[in-house]
Amino acid sequence: MSVIYVLLAISILVAIVFFIVFVIAVKNGQYDDSYTPSVRILFEDEIIKNKSENSILTKKD
Repeated sequence: MSVIYVLLAISILVAIVFFIVFVIAVKNGQYDDSYTPSVRILFEDEIIKNKSENSILTKKD
């Protein structure tokens, strides 16, 4: 039974360490996405262009 207490204590300690590392990474900007916002408008233009081409094709037929 004492092994369960030791494993529980170790698992809580590991979880706390991972949480602290995660918080430090977020504060340092590790998960900031600086690429996607700059090209997002390009992706939207392609989608709109394809939709307008499809509507033109359906009107001609």
